[in-house]
Amino acid sequence: MKIKTLDDLGSLKKQGLSSIYPHSLKFSVGMATCGLATGAKKVYDAIQVFLEENRSDAKLTISGCLGFCQKEPLVDVYQPGMPRLTYGEMTPESVRGLLENTVGGRIEKERLLCKFEREEILLEDRVWEYDLSKMDGNLQEVSSYQELPFFLKQKKFVLRNCGFINPDSIKEYIARGGYRALYKALNELSAEDIIEEIEKSGLRGRGGAGFPTGRKWDICRKAQETPKYLICNADEGDPGAYMDRSVLEGDPHSVLEGMLIGAYGIGASAGYIYVRTEYPLAIERLEHAIKEAQEYGLLGKDIFNSGFDFTIEIVQGSGAFVCGEETSLIASIECRSAEPRQRPPFPAESGLWEKPTNINNVETWANIPVIIARGGSWYSQFGTEKSKGTKVFSLVGKVNNTGLVEVPMGISLKEIVYDIGGGILEGKKLKAVQTGGPSGGCIPAKLMDLPVDYESLAEARSIMGSGGMIVMDENTCVVDIAKFFLQFTNDESCGKCSICREGSQALLEVLTDISNGDAEEGDVQFLTDLCYAIKDASLCGLGQTLPNPVLSTLEHFREEYEAHIKEQKCLAVVCRNLISYTIDGETCNGCLLCTKNCPQNAITGEKKQPQVITQSQCSKCGVCFDVCNFGAIDKGCIGVKS
Repeated sequence: MKIKTLDDLGSLKKQGLSSIYPHSLKFSVGMATCGLATGAKKVYDAIQVFLEENRSDAKLTISGCLGFCQKEPLVDVYQPGMPRLTYGEMTPESVRGLLENTVGGRIEKERLLCKFEREEILLEDRVWEYDLSKMDGNLQEVSSYQELPFFLKQKKFVLRNCGFINPDSIKEYIARGGYRALYKALNELSAEDIIEEIEKSGLRGRGGAGFPTGRKWDICRKAQETPKYLICNADEGDPGAYMDRSVLEGDPHSVLEGMLIGAYGIGASAGYIYVRTEYPLAIERLEHAIKEAQEYGLLGKDIFNSGFDFTIEIVQGSGAFVCGEETSLIASIECRSAEPRQRPPFPAESGLWEKPTNINNVETWANIPVIIARGGSWYSQFGTEKSKGTKVFSLVGKVNNTGLVEVPMGISLKEIVYDIGGGILEGKKLKAVQTGGPSGGCIPAKLMDLPVDYESLAEARSIMGSGGMIVMDENTCVVDIAKFFLQFTNDESCGKCSICREGSQALLEVLTDISNGDAEEGDVQFLTDLCYAIKDASLCGLGQTLPNPVLSTLEHFREEYEAHIKEQKCLAVVCRNLISYTIDGETCNGCLLCTKNCPQNAITGEKKQPQVITQSQCSKCGVCFDVCNFGAIDKGCIGVKS
């Protein structure tokens, strides 16, 4: 069936609604990478076996990431006349009890995370209300999805369908308003109208730089050369970041629809999705979505009888971090070495094969259907004066609730870490939050009231980046963190610029000396001067931002650098060369657990007698500290070397 009219969309919408909200029992398992990593496939298989054994006609399907990765694997239960029930941290064993109770007409309360009585259909500005005619009275006390602290302050534009639909079903995407914005763009708006709406929205590129999207599109549209190309940058390389991957795994059609609308506005005839090969599930679901869109006439020739033609091809990258930079990415697509080139000309004027090319990242493209469906003015109501809409972050690190969060621009870091993230693990103190990945900076606890927008983060010596957010507690060493990110960017530098290539190596060597206690007092000034030299002289964004972790930690945590250098002391007790392990003779009961596990045989002593560590043999691996069940191992600073 080729979709040509609104009636065609309406027909598929009905089928999609009956699939999402069936009139019979349905189970859905979150099968994004986060779910699969915690055992979702085994849970899915256990449900399948149970249904087959019991000859049940209940439906079993999959969904993408709902965002609460801390609680994966997630299982949703849909029953006629009942709210949708979401269960967390499921196992093959626990899911069997859930199935037995559900099939038997009973409500399983164990591991019940929340209930859904309604769902927002964002693109259509309406709410889907569940039939609650048979709702068990015991469910009244169960928190609703919107009431959970993790979701309470979130606003889902980009993640609107993730965890709500089967990512392999174009019908379910259409059921929640999908491809209606494309129809509106092709049949009700001109190319100029589309770009005007994007400019009204205030949307800025979510890939990191924050350049106004509408302005970028307008430059490309006005370029005289043809053909024109679109590129979706899905080369997500920041450590701890997985926003783009989750969107592609949970709602690939939102990206395709965004690219189709952008192509019409710009006048492009072909598009490419550049995705790293380390994302096999995202690639698989993208390939399936493209095939579906082609079969239904939403990619290819004469889309919606408009005369508009557009194709999309997937290009797999090898995972080079520098390909996050536009000209490096273009070079990679052209099968050349992934190295940046001097700009101007910018890709919007001369990009892929020297033709006008527009590049936006996954999150930017997923926003486009929302803006066209609801209007640029509506979208601009959210966020701050200069940073509109929402931003997706992967919240990871020393925080209780890790996961994927989407929040309005302008929300404070404190709200994200404490209200959504649930605070710091084990009740420890917050030390800093790293935003922007290797190109960002560490924002100290004293600045947690900082609003999350492009300008405020820049003032704190960090950046928005693509959306990585790493929470650090009091036991984190900022010198060690800066060294970690410098190791990453040093490895990922393409080497074209000598200042980036040699400068990053020099920074890494000095940071290593500091963490080892071998640095000199003048090294802090050397670090600072070298950082600014690299920022000023590097060709691309990688080199221009790689000093940020060093500069931000020097500004906010200079005392830790000074302690490493002047006293050979790591205040966080992390840097291996500056710590020691000793055994408390009064606490040690001689169980020999540490002795048996020491890889260097550095621990000696008789059974049931206090053990002793021979310091000259100790490699400071920390195994003894980890295995001791009685708190007899003391970990501390060495202090000034003799």
